Amino acid sequence: MATDMSEAIRQLSQDRGISEELILRTIENTLLAAYKRRFGNADNAIVRFNDDREVTIYAQKKIVEHEGVYDPVSEIDIEDARDLNPEAEIGDELLIEIDPREFDRVSVQSAKQTAHQSIREIQKDSLYSEFRDKVGEIIIGYYQRERNGTIYVDLGKMEGILPKKYQSPRETYHVNDRIKALITEVNKSATGLQVVLSRTHTDFVRAIFELEVPEVYDKTVEIHKIVREPGYRTKLAVYSNREDVDPVGACVGLKGVRIQAVIKELEGEKIDILKYDPDPRRFIKNALSPAEVRDVIILDEGKHQALAVVNETQLSLAIGKQGLNVRLANRLVDWNIDVKTDAQFEEMDITAESRRAVSELFGDSEIFSEEISRISELPGVDPQVAQALLDNNIDFIEDFLALGPEELAARGNISPAQIGELRKLIEDNVEIIEEEEEIEADSGDADTAEDTGRDEGEDSEPETADEYECPECGAKITVDMTHCPNCGIGLSFEYED
Repeated sequence: MATDMSEAIRQLSQDRGISEELILRTIENTLLAAYKRRFGNADNAIVRFNDDREVTIYAQKKIVEHEGVYDPVSEIDIEDARDLNPEAEIGDELLIEIDPREFDRVSVQSAKQTAHQSIREIQKDSLYSEFRDKVGEIIIGYYQRERNGTIYVDLGKMEGILPKKYQSPRETYHVNDRIKALITEVNKSATGLQVVLSRTHTDFVRAIFELEVPEVYDKTVEIHKIVREPGYRTKLAVYSNREDVDPVGACVGLKGVRIQAVIKELEGEKIDILKYDPDPRRFIKNALSPAEVRDVIILDEGKHQALAVVNETQLSLAIGKQGLNVRLANRLVDWNIDVKTDAQFEEMDITAESRRAVSELFGDSEIFSEEISRISELPGVDPQVAQALLDNNIDFIEDFLALGPEELAARGNISPAQIGELRKLIEDNVEIIEEEEEIEADSGDADTAEDTGRDEGEDSEPETADEYECPECGAKITVDMTHCPNCGIGLSFEYED
């Protein structure tokens, strides 16, 4: 039968959550503290427990001659030793049982304080190890009291705190209310152990979904990212690791039973579940749900700037109350999203790179073409050709058109084929306002020139009657031309009788 000591140890272990081995060690340290208080030191004290958890403390003393006892605490003379053990001999060591009643009141009080302190430290270390492993998990407790906005929650073995900043503005609590919260911090201090709880953390929503959605728990469906404005709206981006599992449908559940359980736990907070997509355009479109986005245009991929175009009826829904919906979408996709209606979009003046993206989006290669002035802004231009021209101070289209093929080849270090392709690109994308210049070609003067050429044949070559020089670049032109083949200037011929 277990002794009273054994039963007391077992009861203490259950009440405080401390192992029996630690309790036995505490009892040992307590008796050694009392022994030291009573006899001055505990170097020769030995504490032993039997199978029934009964404890005994011994003093280990060395046997010396009758007149050789200098330290009664650690030595005993031979005659006294033989009274306890007839076979005792000088030089042997003898264990003498100490009756705890020999300890004075001061020694007992000191031992009690040591025991209480040891049990508190053991309990603190044990609870710290237990709760430290639970950080990031949900725990259920009960409302105990409130002080300066902080709610103290009974967690069974100890008390946790739910600070004001970690409470949802939608929720109110009363004494003994059941509270489900996330363990975010576990701290040890001089006053005890502190467990910090939260109901506003995004991981709280993640943990709730793991409880309510088996596919999330077993990683069939994974949550890419969660953003939240506690008490108002939460957005989740999810994706599936299996093609036959719809990630959004799994989180919503049959007839919405799963998502309704989550909303109920969050006291009616709105939740948007959307599908994650590696394509930023589709991801942004999904992130602005419940609004329907017509098109998404990437304005600056490096700076993560995008434009979402919506119908007039969807603008307020896309932006949300006080900009909440688009603000959460920005955080979810990590892009700066600007929402515009069709009419607002048409009035915008965006960069050439964005115009190019818009042209591809709408399938209109000539959109905004009248605004293109630089060679680098031409859609489909060869970057190497544009850079070669820019290195030679040929930046604008008009500068390019003003130069002849030979000069362009010399200055821009580009081939005639590349020059022809670039001219064709300009014709297809830029509306050139031409200033027609009249070239007066007097037939009589031409005859005179021919006569002069014959008279001075040694100094110049004669021209045929149908060939003239372009007044702009000096290239050869004929009367059947409407544009100079070299510089592109418009031509017209007038003949005078």
